[in-house]
Amino acid sequence: MAVEGRISVTELARRIGLSKSPTQARLKRLEDQGVIRGYRALFDPIRLGRDHVAFVEIKLSDTREAALAAFNAAVMKVPEIEQCHMIAGAFDYLLKVRTASMAGYRAVLAEKVSQLPHLASTSTYVAMQAVKEEGLGAALATG
Repeated sequence: MAVEGRISVTELARRIGLSKSPTQARLKRLEDQGVIRGYRALFDPIRLGRDHVAFVEIKLSDTREAALAAFNAAVMKVPEIEQCHMIAGAFDYLLKVRTASMAGYRAVLAEKVSQLPHLASTSTYVAMQAVKEEGLGAALATG
């Protein structure tokens, strides 16, 4: 149910065993509370020719709040960075970068990632296969 954002309220109500009105009320409440943040289309990156995925460990030269804010703001401007997570560990951030090819990744690394503020070093790990790429909705739907 949570994976299929386009099903009708009537179908959702049937699946959860409620009538349409209480189902609509619950959906509205979840949206108002921010639990459901929105609905979107998911694109197949392989069919779009963007099947090269690299994970990049980032170490910063400065981790004070202003430096973190500058780094975060700059990351938001790089469309090839699909995900960015601040990490508690041996490095500061983990990026998921999606491009069409290794050559495309090398260009993004050289021209965009390496230009991010306060960057001290990077380590790249290239994904060979995506075994699981589901959002939270799939996890909630199954358990």
